[in-house]
Amino acid sequence: MPDQIPWERTLVLVKPDAVQRRLVGEILTRFERRGLRIVAMRMLQIDRALAERHYAVHKGKPFYESLLVFITSAPVVAIVLEAPGAIRAVRRMMGATNPAEAEPGTIRADLAVQTSCNLVHGSDSPETARYEIELFFRPEGIVSVPRPTDPFVFGL
Repeated sequence: MPDQIPWERTLVLVKPDAVQRRLVGEILTRFERRGLRIVAMRMLQIDRALAERHYAVHKGKPFYESLLVFITSAPVVAIVLEAPGAIRAVRRMMGATNPAEAEPGTIRADLAVQTSCNLVHGSDSPETARYEIELFFRPEGIVSVPRPTDPFVFGL
């Protein structure tokens, strides 16, 4: 029997540049084709207070203020994805923060041009994922529905 990878949930933000460039569908399609379940999704305009809570870990860094300005500049699409090993899978699919350093085939390598506008955010750990998901979604807004194809996708 293959190694069992734990089921995880992760937050993905399709950032303002991706929304403005009409790349939401393409980005969502990549995650779905990989087999990740979309268990929650909403479009919203992030206000300054939410941005500060979301990016609190970067407070005091030189890019902090520009990060807040960017993430509040236009709507984002917030998504909760679920799968075994979802956090690692999403981060690999996104690629390196700097698109010039991202592996070909990743979202950032294929679609982004610069680090400050790199299209997507994904949680970097289970603890961060829990915190970020709670910022953007209430528990009753997350709906996990097993699919008949799950055994063929995840080897269950």
